[in-house]
Order: sequence, then C-alpha cells, then structure tokens
Amino acid sequence: MLLARGMRIVRLDAADDDGLRACHEVHKAAQAVDDPLEPTMSLAVYRVWLRHGWDSNPGEVWFVPGEEAGQAIACYRLDLPDKEDKDRGFLMPTVHPAARRAGRGTELLRHAAGRATANERTMLGGVAVQGSAGDAFARRVGAKPGLIEARRVLDLRTIPAGQFARLREEAAAKAAGYTVVTWTGPTPQEHLDRVADAFNAMNDAPRDEGYEDSIWDAERIRERADRILRETDVRGYTVAALDDATGELAGFTQVEVDPAYPEWGHQALTSVTKRHRGHRLGLLTKAAMLEWFASAEPQIERIVTGNAESNKYMIAVNETLGYRLYGPGWQFCEIPVSGIR
Repeated sequence: MLLARGMRIVRLDAADDDGLRACHEVHKAAQAVDDPLEPTMSLAVYRVWLRHGWDSNPGEVWFVPGEEAGQAIACYRLDLPDKEDKDRGFLMPTVHPAARRAGRGTELLRHAAGRATANERTMLGGVAVQGSAGDAFARRVGAKPGLIEARRVLDLRTIPAGQFARLREEAAAKAAGYTVVTWTGPTPQEHLDRVADAFNAMNDAPRDEGYEDSIWDAERIRERADRILRETDVRGYTVAALDDATGELAGFTQVEVDPAYPEWGHQALTSVTKRHRGHRLGLLTKAAMLEWFASAEPQIERIVTGNAESNKYMIAVNETLGYRLYGPGWQFCEIPVSGIR
C-alpha cells in the first residue's frame, strides 16, 4: 500500500494508452460509488476528455501508479485555459474508492497546486456531485461553493405519443419568421459562424463571479467544440432555428449519444441569442429534437440535462417537455492556489 506522503505522482504521456486505461478504471470505480445514476464515460470519450478536456484547453494529466503494472489508484487532469481565464485552472482529481481516506486526495491537490503555480494560475476551480466524497473533500480543504447545476432526466418511455409534436406546433405558432434546420455530426462549414454566435450568446447565462466571457469563432467551433464528434463514434444531433429575414442562427440545441450506452442521450448546449428571445425558440428546437429522436434513435430511453438552479427559463422549457429532477446535481467550487496547504 502506497503512503500518501511522498507517493509517486507521474505525468501521463499522451501516447501511454496503458496509463490512460488505468486512469479510466479509477474513473469507473469512483463513479460507481459517487454517481451511480448515469453510465460512466466510455473509454473512447474518456480518452478525448483526458487528453483535451471538454473545451479542448491545454492541460496536464498526472496519476499515481498502482502496485502492479498497468494499474493506477488516483489521477487528475488540470485544465489550463488559453483563450480566457488565463489566471485559472480547472481540476478534476479522482481517487479510487479502495484507496481513499489515506490522504491521497490532499497530496494530489498539493501537487496540482504546484503545477498551477508553475503555469501562473492563481485560482483552481472544480466540480463534484452534491453530497459525494468529492463534494465533502472540497469543503474540507476550504474550497468556496459556487453555482449549483441541477440535474434532470427525461424518461422517454413515459411520454404520451404525439406530445412532442404538439409542443413543437404550439411553439411554432409563436415563432413565425423562423425556419428549423437540422444536421448530424460536426457543424457544417456554412453554419460555423452562426454557431459561434450562439455560443457567444451563452455569456449571459448564470456563472460564478470572476470568470471572463468566452469568445467563440468559426475556427474555435470546428477545432474545439466539435472535437468529441470528430475523434469518437459519438453521434451528435443539432436542431437550429434560422431567422428568415437575416439568416442568423437564432437558437439551437444539441444532443449526443455514445454508442457504448445507446439507451442514454446527453443534452449538450442549448442557446437562444439575445435579440431573438421571447419567441419560444428554446421549446421549438428541443421539441423538434425529441420528435427527430423517435425515428433517428428509437432505442433511447433517457436524456440527461443540467441547468444552473437560477436558469428559470430553461428549467421551465425542460419541465414542459417532461424533464424531472434526477438525484443530486453538481456543485461547482473554487479555491485560491495560495490557500492550498
């Protein structure tokens, strides 16, 4: 058994597939205990996340090898944003449940603080499932709780036939002058600028203080936002509403399906640009998406989404569609690097 003090923490090389698989085993074991309501990330998705993060920020991955070759007992990815928030890092430390309560999480945090300092970061952010070991650890080390993202699930097996068509028609009646378009996979070239505008519209969504606006353009959408769809077999679906008068993308929604868990859908971004709000475009695009899924992904049973607890508009849309609260949500937090001991 490795002792926490002086434990060996090794940087994961991007080409080290055995190390990546070992870290994935830690992830699976931890989620089975901390958040059993959803399937774990598949190895294919985890590989992209560990190497690139969700926003394709630069980063570092470190792990604690186990006693046998090809094993790990703990790991973390440190995101190092390079477009905005360059004074911050985002940390996801994970310790195998069998190796907890021996100080390893604290040693990982200290190590990450050193790496954050080396990369000129003064603040570390993180997220954990409410009530989980990660949430308790964050509070114990003095991290400041921030935004809470509530989790909801839509159980498609309980929705009456025709309900999504009815909701789409009701929304369309208030959305005259807009045309619905769809695509699968990465964003088509002709929509890259439009989708970037929709991403930028999210800058007025609820967030913790101190974070800068994210500025997206066509290249960033193509290279970063669509990476998971380019590098894995994850199936991505997009429904967008275009303004007939200007051609602008007024609102859109995206859902992804990992073939490793074909009965689950995961809601990605939904956005309505500011000047087009008030026309039921959120409901229109999401109801159209769910209608589409009836034929495109008939095996799907549940779709999971998350919204900041203060995002009353999107919560109302989701609840109209049939989403219901699903277990604990996600607690965001942050801690100054200087406060980590």
